[in-house]
Amino acid sequence: MSDPVGTKGVTVDESAVEPESAAEPDVDADADADMTVRDAVSAPDADGRPRRTTRRFPLFTRDTARPEGGGRAAPGDAPAPARQWPILTVLAAVGLGLLLTALDVFRAGTILIGAALIAGAVMRWILPSVGMLAVRSRFTDMVTYGVLGVVIVLLALMAQPDPVLVIPFLDDTLHFTVR
Repeated sequence: MSDPVGTKGVTVDESAVEPESAAEPDVDADADADMTVRDAVSAPDADGRPRRTTRRFPLFTRDTARPEGGGRAAPGDAPAPARQWPILTVLAAVGLGLLLTALDVFRAGTILIGAALIAGAVMRWILPSVGMLAVRSRFTDMVTYGVLGVVIVLLALMAQPDPVLVIPFLDDTLHFTVR
């Protein structure tokens, strides 16, 4: 007899379980109460036979839960782009920032990329449903988008030549490590 998935090494005492009667489709509650299961963590499966349940994660994930706020951002009868407007807004701003960077307007392009990520964090915080902009939990998405956006903006402001933002201890750190 082959082991079902998740029951490796578990023995079930078949004599302890009452056999089901195929002639009696209407089984009363007393028959279910008479079923004894010897293993403390086993439960009957769909066929009424006891199977060991485990708290272990399955080897292969069959389905994933939708992230919090991962529903449609517009009604279901709206066209697909309208339902995903938050992610499309962020992607359009990032694309425009990359285009500006490619056209040699480095500082403005990278600031726009960082601002788009910060806008994504704000949308994730304010809007109840943001579509595909929701990847993880709301808190994790906000922190990830926000921190990456702020870091990109700060790096764009500190970029050479003629940095807009000068942080003295960073220059001392660079002097200590490289020069």
